Amino acid sequence: MKVMLVNGSLHEKGCTYTALCEVEKALNANGIETEIFQLADKGVSGCKGCWACKKLGKCVIDDAVNEFVEKAALFDGFVFGSPVYYASASGGLVSFMDRVFYSGGKKLAYKPAAAVVSCRRAGASTTFDVINKYFTINNMLVVGANYWNEVHGNFAEEVLKDEEGLQTMRILGNNMAWVLKCLQLGKEAGLAPERERKIMTNFIR
Repeated sequence: MKVMLVNGSLHEKGCTYTALCEVEKALNANGIETEIFQLADKGVSGCKGCWACKKLGKCVIDDAVNEFVEKAALFDGFVFGSPVYYASASGGLVSFMDRVFYSGGKKLAYKPAAAVVSCRRAGASTTFDVINKYFTINNMLVVGANYWNEVHGNFAEEVLKDEEGLQTMRILGNNMAWVLKCLQLGKEAGLAPERERKIMTNFIR
């Protein structure tokens, strides 16, 4: 079993990365393989809303999004991490997730996912909410811990002093491993959720 951890920060080895590494250690201790996918310096642009991905099977903008979606089919779970920018997720991660879930959501559906947030002081709860909404509209299982999945600190060195935050990351990793193993047992027993074709409506018809 494999989990992909996405670092949505422009700082490759900063606070968000430090939090994800703590999750990764717990996953590895449970026998789960991991990979950290770095968004730093990849210059991911926003979604054009062109719907070309529905015909092409991939995003028309050929960048880190298509790279990730291609890999996603090989992974069993996902963790998306972001620093707090103006009480929300980083613009780079939002653009990335918009396009990933439009063009490749099917490759993530019915798999467990979690959000991880790093902040100096406040804004973590709203950022956490922003990221989780991608999971809840894509038939994904949201994995939690014993508190909101957040760490605090201006720098990675300060995050390492956030004992409660680091514990939350470890518990998140352990919970993700547990969910993955439970799902595997369910698959082996032939269990799967009932699926329906999506009904698309709007408020004027």
